[in-house]
Amino acid sequence: MDNLKRSLAAAVVLAALALGGCKHDAAPSPDVWAVVNGQPISRAEVDKYYRSRISAQGQTTASPSQDEALSLTLSIVDELINDELLLQRAKQLGMQATDGEVEDKFTEVKSPFSEEQFQQQLKDHGVTVDDLKQDIRRQITLDQLMTREITSKVAPTDQDVTNFYDENRAQFNVAETQYRVAQIVVTPRKDPQIRNRKNDDATTDIEARRKCAALAQQLHNGADFANMAMDYSEDPVTAPSGGDLGFIPESSLNQSDPLLKKTVLALKAGETSDVIQLRDGYRILKLIAKESPGQRELSDPQVQQSIRDTLRTRKEQLLRAAYIAAARDQAKVTNYLARQVIESAGKLPEIPRITAAQVPAMPSQPQP
Repeated sequence: MDNLKRSLAAAVVLAALALGGCKHDAAPSPDVWAVVNGQPISRAEVDKYYRSRISAQGQTTASPSQDEALSLTLSIVDELINDELLLQRAKQLGMQATDGEVEDKFTEVKSPFSEEQFQQQLKDHGVTVDDLKQDIRRQITLDQLMTREITSKVAPTDQDVTNFYDENRAQFNVAETQYRVAQIVVTPRKDPQIRNRKNDDATTDIEARRKCAALAQQLHNGADFANMAMDYSEDPVTAPSGGDLGFIPESSLNQSDPLLKKTVLALKAGETSDVIQLRDGYRILKLIAKESPGQRELSDPQVQQSIRDTLRTRKEQLLRAAYIAAARDQAKVTNYLARQVIESAGKLPEIPRITAAQVPAMPSQPQP
């Protein structure tokens, strides 16, 4: 009996020791969701990027469920951990953005607004000038680090291009006529998710018509279409890329608005249309290029550039992932939010359900 008692006591002690060994270090405070080499990542910082991400999805996106919100939050924490690792690496290499670079970018971000408009944007978004400059410094530093450590080391050779073409020859066989189209969109309604560089938004049909007439005149006088689209187009998807819709197959045009199809087919490469009115507003179109059916040969400069861009993007993504993985191996990282999610079976912490309509967009604010 004594032996049994001693065995049970030993088992209890061993279990207690085992449980104690499994315990994690507690978070420095409930508001710290991760720590990277001693540098905390706060809930407030995560919330800021969460709100920005929800805002960027637009008002047509339904409010996320609790599970979706928590999944997005976990993803943002992981991104911020990676960014912090890279920022620490940049500091070690002496590559932090200078005050001059930050001020130049800040001036660019602020330039489309009057001082009153800019201050209102900051107030609506719940950020200060210092917050914005901190984000700008962060993004410039990360871009410089990636350029030095990744982009500068990626240079597809002519043989790489040839090999890709030979292995994917069918990909360059155009089955039907395609039209590369760019657009400037103007709508007769207020859009809180406007993304053009001038933050220019028509709110009535009269304003929309006047705006289109002014844009058409500037284009007629020789203004660059891509720059005009970036400055004034009210389509948040295509405005940042100069209105470029890419190549559209003729079969897709057949399924579009008849007036849009008629306008595209009437244009020659390089030509710009008059203003046309569709159900969702007004548009000005430019036909950048037209491709007839047939095999595109490797000698085609557009084919070569397309292949180089594809190879460069693939390699950069691969090297960036490897670079971050190596940085994590050498770092001490603790994700307290992830621990809470596991320990609570995905029920904690409570993540607020925020809709895009609740969150005003900050113009040209760097994303994590």
